Amino acid sequence: MTAVWPAAYGSVELAEVDSTNEEAKRRALAGEPGPLWVRADRQIQGRGRRGNVWRSLDGNLMASLLIRPGVPPGRAVQLGYAAALAASDMLAHFAPNADFRLKWPNDILADGAKIVGILLEAEPNGGDSPWLIVGIGVNLKAHPADTPYSTASLKALSAAVPEAREALRVLAGGFARWYEVWRAQGFAPLRTAWLSRAAGLGMRVRVRLAEGETAGRFEEIDETGAMLLRLADGALRRVSAGDVHLG
Repeated sequence: MTAVWPAAYGSVELAEVDSTNEEAKRRALAGEPGPLWVRADRQIQGRGRRGNVWRSLDGNLMASLLIRPGVPPGRAVQLGYAAALAASDMLAHFAPNADFRLKWPNDILADGAKIVGILLEAEPNGGDSPWLIVGIGVNLKAHPADTPYSTASLKALSAAVPEAREALRVLAGGFARWYEVWRAQGFAPLRTAWLSRAAGLGMRVRVRLAEGETAGRFEEIDETGAMLLRLADGALRRVSAGDVHLG
C-alpha cells in the first residue's frame, strides 16, 4: 500500500544541491514557515555531525525537514529522537526481518552497521519563531565501503528497496505521527520507545567528547535526551554530546 503524504507538510524536490540542510536553512532565513521537507537526488557537499562528510550515493535518500516547533532550542532537539524513531519505522516497513537499532545520539544501525545518519541544526539566535532543521540520510541502494566503521544499505540486506521519493513519503508520515505524540505528551513516550530500540544499552561504551574520551556502562538517556554513563568508580556521568563507540 502506498504511503500517504502527511497533511500540512510541504515538500520540495531538487535534482542537485550542495546539501539539503543548507537549502532548508536558506529557506528558513528567507521566511519559509514550514514544516517543509527538502529532498535532492544528488548532494555535492553532504555533511554529518562535527563537520564530517556524508557520502551521498546515487539512489539513496537525502532529505531535510524545516520545522518551527515553537519551543526553546534545548527542547526542540528532542525531535532528533522523533526522527530516529520515524526512520527506523520506515526501514522496518521495507525490511521487516532486519534488526534495526538506534545508536545514540543520531545513527541507526542495521545488524550492527550504519544505515542512517541524522543531523540536527537549530537557529542559533532564537527569535520569535526559531527553526529546527532535521537532516536525514538513508542508505537505500548503496553504502560506502571505505569508512572506518561498517555500513549497510537496504539493498545489501536483500530487502525491498524503494525509490527515494517513496521512502521519504513513509518517513514523513512516521515523523508527523511521532511529532504529534511529542506535542501532546512530551518527550517521555519518545524516550521509552527509543530506549526499547537502543544499541548498546547496558553495555560498556566509549564516548569521544570535545575535551577527550570517557567510557562507562550505557545506563539510559535522561528526560532531556542526554546519555547517562556509569563510570568505573560508580559515578554517573551525564553526556549531552559526543560520538559513541560500541564494544
